[in-house]
Amino acid sequence: MSLWRIRPQWRQPNGILRLFSHCCRLFVKQMPPRPKLDPSEVTGSYLKGTGPGGQAINKTNSAVQLIHKPTGIVVKSQATRSRTQNQKIAMGILAEKVELQLKGEKSRAAIKAETKRKRKASREKKAKRKYRKLEEEKRMRGLGVEGEKEGEREGRGEGRGGSGGGNGVDGVGCGGRRAGEEVV
Repeated sequence: MSLWRIRPQWRQPNGILRLFSHCCRLFVKQMPPRPKLDPSEVTGSYLKGTGPGGQAINKTNSAVQLIHKPTGIVVKSQATRSRTQNQKIAMGILAEKVELQLKGEKSRAAIKAETKRKRKASREKKAKRKYRKLEEEKRMRGLGVEGEKEGEREGRGEGRGGSGGGNGVDGVGCGGRRAGEEVV
């Protein structure tokens, strides 16, 4: 649980700005702290990068490979051109992997993945509910419109005496003439 201070502002008619605040408790699930590794447990080396980049990537040793001695986990990073940035990125990835192996379900990465999975499931459930409701409304409107159309069709057919046609206005047949022909 964490305490959040909310500071809304209110401007009086005379232009004076009044600040007032109150505290409210929000139940926010606390994430475990980011994992840290002891640098003495990690050995690193710089390698030549692989992949696209041409001569520049083939000549420079900017990729970093880190090995965690106690667990034997190996991480390689060549995300940027800079050795120091690649070192930081690789260290972060290695720390997460070590924590995941040691703590399992209680690691920061596992908790983040579970939260992400729950949010996705909630979004999908909400979308299904929305589209099911839209389909239901569409079907109900369709039944109402279909019912009226069927009633109109039945009304037109009455009293024509089998004259054929059916292109007339207000249910009156044209007597076998094409639509648009005039009677002379």
